[in-house]
Amino acid sequence: MSDPFDAVARAHRRAIERTLASTTLTTGELESLDGKLLTLRRDYVSDPPMVMLARLLTTLEEVRQYSEERQPALVQVRLSEMIAVLSTLTADALMKLGRKEQARDWYGTGKSAADDSGNRELRTRVRVQAAMLPFYYGPLTEAAALAHEAVLLNRGRPSATGAFAAAAEARIKARQGDEDGARASIAQARGLFERSRQAALEDDAWAFPYRRLQLYLSGAFTALGDTVQAGRAQEEALRLYPDHTGIDPALLRLEQAMCLVRQRSVSEACQLARDTYLAVPGDHRTQILGTRAADVIKITPKEARPRAARELGELLALPSGGT
Repeated sequence: MSDPFDAVARAHRRAIERTLASTTLTTGELESLDGKLLTLRRDYVSDPPMVMLARLLTTLEEVRQYSEERQPALVQVRLSEMIAVLSTLTADALMKLGRKEQARDWYGTGKSAADDSGNRELRTRVRVQAAMLPFYYGPLTEAAALAHEAVLLNRGRPSATGAFAAAAEARIKARQGDEDGARASIAQARGLFERSRQAALEDDAWAFPYRRLQLYLSGAFTALGDTVQAGRAQEEALRLYPDHTGIDPALLRLEQAMCLVRQRSVSEACQLARDTYLAVPGDHRTQILGTRAADVIKITPKEARPRAARELGELLALPSGGT
């Protein structure tokens, strides 16, 4: 005699297994999304922020729609990871454009998605990226908190992401006037990077290659007023940017200008900042670049500001540098 309970139990079990196996996302579609994300990460290195925003948001909507459906756990984790990366790049583009409140919101979305994925390295990376907004626009205490949280999450693991977190904390500490802390973080960043044994792609916005490490060290040494070490980092980084185009080389040259101010070559510094700003194509000449160029003027003593400093200030006050 058959057991009625057994029949009901089998039916429920089969229903549960069908639910667990169900997915609206095929392997081919998941691979296609991975390919789109990799292309976006590569294009982000060179394409203008406004162009990238539209593409990032389009892909984000596609991933969101898949995330709304019941997916196997491993697939859902991968979708959360994608949302974290796409949201963070969207925030970064908005930050470059000076849309600070929108950028802050998208960084928050990126952190939520990274936390949902459970991927510790991704959680670390998103927090380092989010620290950039208050680093450039303030408050610096918020940048310090985010960078330190990233360092703690990394737990000293030798990875490019760990080096990124330590390097970010180094330049923040340097701007806060904590020389001993900054130099300790510089040493930590170098050590983690050297031990990471990871070959980071230079044409990937989600990578942290050697040239970006040097960019961050340049920022730390420049803030410390260590023009010798800053100059070495700047030369090494610029050597690895063959065409010298894009936001990173421009930021490096602006830090060269800051070092010239420290060396009391103020007119030369302002001229270099002006030339650097104008050399950047209009669609890349965003607010973040103007903010950094304005820092050259800020560190110049008012009584020592030459005509070149006034001209730089007037240029930065114009929409898109007067173009």
